Amino acid sequence: MPQFAANLMFLFQELDFLDRFDAARAAGFRAVEYQFPYDQPLAETQERLMANGLEMVLINSPPGDWTLGERGLAALPDKRQAFQDSIGEAIGYARELGCRRLHVMSGIPPVDADRDEVMLTCIENLKFAADACAEADILTLVEALNPTDVPGYLIGHAAQARAVLAAAAHPNLYLQYDIYHALMVGEDPREGVAAYLDVIAHMQVAGVPGRHEPSGGDVDYMGVFEFIDTIGYTGWIGCEYAPRDSTLTGLGWASVYGIGN
Repeated sequence: MPQFAANLMFLFQELDFLDRFDAARAAGFRAVEYQFPYDQPLAETQERLMANGLEMVLINSPPGDWTLGERGLAALPDKRQAFQDSIGEAIGYARELGCRRLHVMSGIPPVDADRDEVMLTCIENLKFAADACAEADILTLVEALNPTDVPGYLIGHAAQARAVLAAAAHPNLYLQYDIYHALMVGEDPREGVAAYLDVIAHMQVAGVPGRHEPSGGDVDYMGVFEFIDTIGYTGWIGCEYAPRDSTLTGLGWASVYGIGN
């Protein structure tokens, strides 16, 4: 049966941050993910995780200056030291939270940047992150973010992410496969999962269009989840979507998996 994790940046936003852990467990989730824990109270976050018996399965590396449009530092040639410092910070948080997966954000390179230099920078930085994470027993993940939602992001398709992994050729680099981003670029998620299963270490899901619950519309999400289960994926699938109404109201799709009842 597929394993779903509640993304606490998207789900239960009707509650204060720390109360989201209690709500996720009460709804039947056994795991959570949270992109950017760096501005949240670490000790209190640890306490809520432990009190609810929840596993933190994914965090992101710091994105840089969000207000200036930065969405990761790995592909920015003039931010190498900042990137390395951010990886150290991310590993520290991951260790404290018991999290074994770190999504390293590639970023949006300047439009006038040399493409070859950008790619070389990204690959070298990913190798650095993979080495550092391996020492901490943390998996290093790369994700494609579709160009509609994140214009200019270095890696917009899963095939590009796979190519970067191949170029880096590091045993501690994996793919974070997001079904929403795949659908947004016209990819059949079944085909994507089958093609990249050997390197997928985490998945995420949201509905298309709108990035709401994975239900309704033209996509047979239940069929996709059944395929993922049948093909042998045993990792987590993060629910990274914006509920149309309250989180609990929108969890009807997950009742078959023991969530939201």
